[in-house]
Amino acid sequence: MKGYLGFFLLIAALTAYMWRDTFDPESVRGARVLITGASSGIGEQMAYHYAKFGAQIVITARRVDALKKVVQKCVKLGAQKAMYVTGDMSDPADPERVFKYAVEKLGGLDFLVLNHVGNTNVELWKGDADHVRSLMQVNFVSYVQMAAAALPVLETSGGSIIVVSSVAGKLASPFVAPYTSTKFAMNGFFGALQNELAIRKSNVSVSILILGLIDTESAMNKIRGFTTMAAYPASEAALSIIKAGATRQKEAYYPWFHYFTCLINNIFPFMKDILLSSLSAENMD
Repeated sequence: MKGYLGFFLLIAALTAYMWRDTFDPESVRGARVLITGASSGIGEQMAYHYAKFGAQIVITARRVDALKKVVQKCVKLGAQKAMYVTGDMSDPADPERVFKYAVEKLGGLDFLVLNHVGNTNVELWKGDADHVRSLMQVNFVSYVQMAAAALPVLETSGGSIIVVSSVAGKLASPFVAPYTSTKFAMNGFFGALQNELAIRKSNVSVSILILGLIDTESAMNKIRGFTTMAAYPASEAALSIIKAGATRQKEAYYPWFHYFTCLINNIFPFMKDILLSSLSAENMD
């Protein structure tokens, strides 16, 4: 018994050591940052945090009026530079165009923060393959396009790609089949890219952020009636993303306990079957 207790205490100590906060705000002062999906929600909050740290920022999304307001606030909060460019990631031409604009305006890039997400409903999948295909372009293919454009630039600066993903990309979640498929693709691609960069001894880092339910307006509207799960603050999620990217963590979780959510699911996959068996599909249509 003492041996087991000692083992778990050792695991706890190692986990606490690995998760200690080593973030230095000075490490992002003056950093050149491109944030996608930054007109609202987590992306907007990241822009404000980067601004407070004195970064140089380009933000992008589709809604020009919202982008203008975010940029104005970033300037007030202390951003060294704050600019916006509209972009529609469902258009295959836009990811590279947006990236080129940011590099031209900032004179290079230190952080590429991939955060945008396409619109999808919370419901049982009704066989719409076209929606899955279009969502893949926004949530996955455009990420790959921007990463491809960014790698040579980030190699020069020793910069980082920060990928905002979800627990839905670790657990095959019902009612969001199109969304969860894009997140699984994202985690697989960027996890493989991390390994390939290590093989190449590249100085570019890739950080994958696994987020739980965050209290953005769009998320809260979509899940209403489906779950009573607690949602966590977008501002805190945004700061955890920035810290993980700045400290070059390969993978980070917010809230932290979702690391164990995913771990338990891998060890005891039958637990999910037990939970799902309690749901009535007829009541969810």
